[in-house]
Amino acid sequence: MKNIALWVVLLPALLLGPAAARADQEMPIFDAHLHYSHDAWEVVPPQGFIEILRKANIRRALVSSSNNEGTRMLQDVAPLMIVPELRPYRSRGELATWARDPTVIPFVEGLLSRRKYVAIGEFHIYGADADLPNMRRIVELARQHGLFLHSHSDSAAVDRHFEQDPNARVLWAHSGFERPENVRAMLRKYPTLWCDLAFLTAHASNGRVTPGWREAFLEFPDRFLVGTDTFTPERLHYIAEHARWSRQWLSDLPRDVAEKIAFRNGERLFGGPPQ
Repeated sequence: MKNIALWVVLLPALLLGPAAARADQEMPIFDAHLHYSHDAWEVVPPQGFIEILRKANIRRALVSSSNNEGTRMLQDVAPLMIVPELRPYRSRGELATWARDPTVIPFVEGLLSRRKYVAIGEFHIYGADADLPNMRRIVELARQHGLFLHSHSDSAAVDRHFEQDPNARVLWAHSGFERPENVRAMLRKYPTLWCDLAFLTAHASNGRVTPGWREAFLEFPDRFLVGTDTFTPERLHYIAEHARWSRQWLSDLPRDVAEKIAFRNGERLFGGPPQ
């Protein structure tokens, strides 16, 4: 009977394997792609959002919000956990219009004059639209203030960011939803390009890293970050599940690579938790 009881206790760890079990229990997360916009505040208040992160063992998070008040509220509750980025949207509806709206730049410049940020984004821009005056000014402001560009874009837009500022630091949202070989080519081309993996499910299947993405992660272990993308209020409740899923597929990589993608890259780029 004692042997049976012991088997019941050990079975989950044996099924998962020691690396997976250890990763699920111990590995913290730096989430590089979270939103807390105006339509999320009543669904989950700021303290509730922070509790979700803590329960998921997300030590720090790069957060943006449409109109940027959500980010400020989270900073007021947990300033050491929230890494703020400035989003050039005053409401969710500006996603498709911001790049041609002449009132956006004064809005961004005003926020930069009043508060500290580490990045501008996440913004949506594609192809030749990255040459529009608004986007060019955003690149200038990022250079002036030493900020990352968190760009939800295709590779053509990323090329234009670096044409405008060869020293730009770009976090490519969702890895551009590109194929892994294309992502690898872009990372070889631009040494100050990093990729978040938010809402990109092609890199893992059944808890295993898929071919192509494994090669990308092993070639560039310092250039990828985990992200959830809470683009609707409902996805706030998915944060913990996404963290568990991330730890599962990360456990399929060498431990040092998994830790870099899970939290070390984010903490190296944006600062770690207090010691």
